[in-house]
Amino acid sequence: MKATLFKEVSYSLSKLIEDIDLGEIGLPDIQRPFVWTPAKVRDLLDSMYKGFPVGYLLFWANSAGEGHRQIGTDSKQKVPRLLIVDGQQRLTSLYAVLKGRPVMTEDYETQHIQIAFRPRDQKFEVADAAIRRDPEFIVNISDMWSQHAGSYGFIKDFISKLRAHRELNPAEEATIASAIDQVYDLRNYPFTALELSPTVDAENVAEVFVRINSKGVVLKQADFILTLMSVFWDEGRAQLEHFCRDSRRPSFGKASPFNHFLHPEPDGLLRVSVSLGFRRARLKHVYSILRGKDLETEEFSDQLRMQQFEVLKEAQAAVLDLTNWHEFLKTLVSAGFRSSGMLTSITAVIYAYVMYLLGRRDYGVDGWDLRNAIARWFFMASLTGRYTSSPETQMEADLLRLRQVKNAENFVQALDGIVADTLTEDFWNITLPNELATSAARSPSLFAYYASLNLLGANALFSKLKVSELLDPALKARKAPVEAHHLFPRAYLKKLGVTDKFKVNQIANFAWVEWDDNIDISDMAPAEYWPLYAKRHEPKELQEMMEWHALCDNWFDMQYEQFLGARRKLMAQVIRRGFERLRARTTSTRTPEEEQAMTAIVSGMPKVQAVSSGTGGTGAPVNPYRPVRTVAKVFNILSDGQWHLISEIQAGFRKSVNKRITTIRKRGDRTGEWTIEEDEGRIRMRWPGQQE
Repeated sequence: MKATLFKEVSYSLSKLIEDIDLGEIGLPDIQRPFVWTPAKVRDLLDSMYKGFPVGYLLFWANSAGEGHRQIGTDSKQKVPRLLIVDGQQRLTSLYAVLKGRPVMTEDYETQHIQIAFRPRDQKFEVADAAIRRDPEFIVNISDMWSQHAGSYGFIKDFISKLRAHRELNPAEEATIASAIDQVYDLRNYPFTALELSPTVDAENVAEVFVRINSKGVVLKQADFILTLMSVFWDEGRAQLEHFCRDSRRPSFGKASPFNHFLHPEPDGLLRVSVSLGFRRARLKHVYSILRGKDLETEEFSDQLRMQQFEVLKEAQAAVLDLTNWHEFLKTLVSAGFRSSGMLTSITAVIYAYVMYLLGRRDYGVDGWDLRNAIARWFFMASLTGRYTSSPETQMEADLLRLRQVKNAENFVQALDGIVADTLTEDFWNITLPNELATSAARSPSLFAYYASLNLLGANALFSKLKVSELLDPALKARKAPVEAHHLFPRAYLKKLGVTDKFKVNQIANFAWVEWDDNIDISDMAPAEYWPLYAKRHEPKELQEMMEWHALCDNWFDMQYEQFLGARRKLMAQVIRRGFERLRARTTSTRTPEEEQAMTAIVSGMPKVQAVSSGTGGTGAPVNPYRPVRTVAKVFNILSDGQWHLISEIQAGFRKSVNKRITTIRKRGDRTGEWTIEEDEGRIRMRWPGQQE
């Protein structure tokens, strides 16, 4: 047997917490610094209270020196000696509770975790408003350790306060005291840790992690590069986090990466920086380079490491540049893709951003030419699922083909050459119609068809409105303006004996219609509803609409399977026409109004509609709630954008308005349509584009 790579060490929880607080135990970003939900923390404490085992910890002895991230948000006193590989969620959660310190959440916010305990029946709960009013509960068990040197004083204070609400007999007091004492003694709960030797390399650490982790979590090369950034360039790691955080939040009055397309993760942006800076897609090689390894001599050098990090810094500056970011996102709109709902591969977006930055930064391609070239590239990559299988290998090959490129013209020619080699006649006539034979709701070929309708300026079926307008993610409404309509309705197919969902929900059986038309058509037979709706249009207009929506003459009289086969071929032709529209662009044909709309989509500035009911102010967001509900009435009051006293709002309702305000605030935070501001008992609603 080979020598073991680890040693087994026993800790008490209090010792672990002390070492974390001092910074002796640090977080190397192998797992992100996010805590569990409060409910999971509650369950963990309950298991520990009952004496159940809660798993091993895995540490990695640190030989890298300073720079590792610590749990919590306070600065620590020591350089981390141990890095947490497995058990970070448990330790972060316990640290937050026992020390009463804020920690980082998944949304890059700090928060306190409040766990309550009821000594009477030894029950742990997540603190809420009702529990905070219940004298039977210790509202926040963190107070037990942070405000008292021992359990005696805390027990005495709690029993005294409880006596003010009800009588206690000696037996009850003894039960309560014993239960609180056991919670306090959780600080002595025993943990066993496996400490990996500092001589173990990152690949072996990852393998150990995977083998002992029962949930099958896999450590990726990006995780290790992010770790190196925390060690040697923590500012860069923080920049990635802040960019990702801000991409999720609407911005009011300042430039921001927020958009309707992509809420990136740090590892995704890291891939862009690495590919741009080192022209490599395989992160395994880049990890070695950033450690200062000479790939020819196999030796490590601090000087080489510093040089490589300078390359990374320069590349990341270009990646996080807001002008680059939003101009790139405009290429997606230019390709016909209107929102994240039309993206089937985030990897395709990430690698398209690499191509965009290479063209802009390294080859100086003209802005208009670059937008069109990347639009064609992304359309191809999305349609064909170019980066679905072995994405690093494929991107490595794409980057290799660019190494001989010397100027802007050659760059565009190289990209178009790859596109032409991929979208061949066989692809358009054979491969694509076959790929359309699916019921997958998120099929690349389906979204390419929708993108083509946008590129061709197509109207929705039976409508005077363009598909691109109705699919605009910046247009917010209570009900989606268009819906996918079964051309052969489900109920009608059922009468024909077709009930299999795979057959009923073939994407060739769907077309975009306005939602009220979809409701009216209901389960009518195609031969019944088509003549009625066709009367809305002049013959030339009707013919154009049929071409857009891939409908042949007398399609409504066809057998269902015959109709599907014919429509798939026509849909493939529509997709090709959309792509040819991209190829035909030689000069800017977009109007100032279209450019403004494009900017609104990628910058996440919602287009607002006037409120259809209630007292909403001009330009206020649409009230998304049913008019009879209290929350709708509260929304109408706030939608004038003025300050209101919460007490005055409450006076008009029997039900609590605070709960409704919380509901409105959460929806606004999620959608970006509005924010709720409070100040000393006053409240108002704000929204993008609102005038002061």
